[in-house]
Amino acid sequence: MASSGIGGQAVMEGVMMKNQERYAVAVRKPDQSIIVETKEYKSICKIEALRKVPIIRGVINFIDSLVLGMGTLTFSASFFEEEEAPENQKNDAEKENGKEADSRETESGGRKESGKKKENAFMGLTVCLSILLAVVIFMVAPYYLSLLFQRFISSQTLVIVLEGVIRLAIFIGYILLISQMRDIRRVFMYHGAEHKCINCIEHGLELNVENVKKSSKEHKRCGTSFLFFVIIISIIATLFIRVDSGILRLVLRLAIIPLVAGVSYEFIRLAGRSENPVVNFLSKPGLLMQKLTTREPDEDMIEVGIASVEAVFDWRSYIARQKEGEA
Repeated sequence: MASSGIGGQAVMEGVMMKNQERYAVAVRKPDQSIIVETKEYKSICKIEALRKVPIIRGVINFIDSLVLGMGTLTFSASFFEEEEAPENQKNDAEKENGKEADSRETESGGRKESGKKKENAFMGLTVCLSILLAVVIFMVAPYYLSLLFQRFISSQTLVIVLEGVIRLAIFIGYILLISQMRDIRRVFMYHGAEHKCINCIEHGLELNVENVKKSSKEHKRCGTSFLFFVIIISIIATLFIRVDSGILRLVLRLAIIPLVAGVSYEFIRLAGRSENPVVNFLSKPGLLMQKLTTREPDEDMIEVGIASVEAVFDWRSYIARQKEGEA
């Protein structure tokens, strides 16, 4: 199996697929039609050489994924915010939007640029707050909870391992909790459709509904596996942090997050390109975690995933090259 290099994520009633700098968001609208938006995404890091450096590229890729993910989720959600509004408010909104559209046509280029900068600033703030919240929930909270065990356990190594177990339990508990929400369950189904489409073409099958249905809904390059390995590698890394000051221990835990993220990315990247038995064995826990974040999609969802792939990726040429390489 050869890696296609494409990746993506599930959004509200849709799938985003990214191939190098191009990405497409396909969404099943309330009227059951599929809308596909294709754009280019420029990395937050403008230095191309830096984006190729091992470890560092993982940190950059992680932040890029958050920024792009927020934007595509907002885009997909916009179709359903309108649908949920009362009819009279919707009509008023459409009239207002029409006026705003006419007004925007007369705006100067400078004002448009200002609006784009404000939007980018808001998106950047949202990403920063999301990262901060994740750090507090999955790093800071487990650390302080583990300190409670120091009253009964003298081994610092065992306390660190318990901290990791708490972190993993919070992560799994969080997934199980949000999976009870109907909208999230549907997002997990679209997540399954995303994986199935990629697995379909990477196994040399024609991209159609029947072949996608037969493909696996787990993939070694999944973000769920990435987050799982971030937790596991952070446990291993913190075993080497041996200082007396509690505050310094916490600071050092936070300081190694970029390194842990970079190492986790490198492993996921290797796993997606390798069929080595050892790599496959180490990938299994991450694939098991994906059983919590992916569900079997229906045919309508698969059609959306296919539309997203075809907007940015020539899967026919890819499969042809695969067959030529095997010949």
